[in-house]
Amino acid sequence: MQGNQRPDLSLFLDILKTLEDIGAPYMIIGAFAGTVYGINRVTYDIDIVVDMNEAHIQALSEAFPLPRYYADPEMIRNSIDMGIMFNIIDTNRGEKADLMPLSGVLDYRLAFERRVRQMVEVYGAEPFEVWCARAEDIVMGKLLAWREGRSRKHETDIFDIMVFHYSKDDKDFLEDQIDLFARNLGSDVWDLWNEIKLDAKKEAKGSNS
Repeated sequence: MQGNQRPDLSLFLDILKTLEDIGAPYMIIGAFAGTVYGINRVTYDIDIVVDMNEAHIQALSEAFPLPRYYADPEMIRNSIDMGIMFNIIDTNRGEKADLMPLSGVLDYRLAFERRVRQMVEVYGAEPFEVWCARAEDIVMGKLLAWREGRSRKHETDIFDIMVFHYSKDDKDFLEDQIDLFARNLGSDVWDLWNEIKLDAKKEAKGSNS
């Protein structure tokens, strides 16, 4: 992660390490996951998808007890049943982490099944391994988000990932799946995707020459 401003991700990191310790299946998505695939911008949010059973719910709640934390097991259980986001709050620091149950983001089922282990580096912490979405799934998620909001940050993130991919010439990268996904999202997304690929190839070629 780069930039002069360093986000405080201590609560997120504690949650990730807890999910690892209790054996709860999870996956990081979005821009933070993309930092291992070339995204350069500083992000304050870690988007976490979880697939938790009752034992995981109880263990997670016990790891973040009152009065400092708010991680009510009933709230978590109800959120998972309804397929909506739930949060863990650090009342001392005024920080909140949002977690999304897999039942509420079924479009991520395939991505969840093929998630991979990646080493992440965070300022002020030792590098550690986590479960991340594959680069292709991050790109597809960002194409979908771009269609919904036309945010420039998604364009930039996709560009960074594709430059990284073309620079490495990653043979395992499933670009044809992104092609099909982008085409199915409509002509605007398809045109954007092809424009980003073209620009990323030029950038990668220039940096490698």
